[in-house]
Amino acid sequence: MRLVRRVVVDTSTLVSAALRVDSVPSQALLKALRECVLCASEATLQELTVVLSRPKFDRYLVRGERDKFVELIRTYSTVWEVHAQVHDCRDPQDDKFLSLALACEADSLVSSDDDLLTLNPYRGIPVLTPKAFCDPKN
Repeated sequence: MRLVRRVVVDTSTLVSAALRVDSVPSQALLKALRECVLCASEATLQELTVVLSRPKFDRYLVRGERDKFVELIRTYSTVWEVHAQVHDCRDPQDDKFLSLALACEADSLVSSDDDLLTLNPYRGIPVLTPKAFCDPKN
């Protein structure tokens, strides 16, 4: 058994954490950074970069701060190569998180997305809301 848990955090949760520092998704991200290895892939990091560059988020946080957030996630994540792609989610855009969770043998996947949450557990990997992940028993 590994001493440090591995966690995948999806884009919807990371965006919420970036835009609202006092939010439950932000608390979940901080817990993941404190207690786990935060796992990412080039595909998940690319999606985060693209999503947070959208002008619609300017009213919440200036672009430069969003770019710094992406760099923070990139810096503190362990980037995994994903060799096998799964096609199990009803939203194909979310398959990248499932593929990453399998590739890194994640102990949990944290998501705010119903398309992923409905798969809980996914091949034995708990798919948790940010609130559930923050629960001390998780």
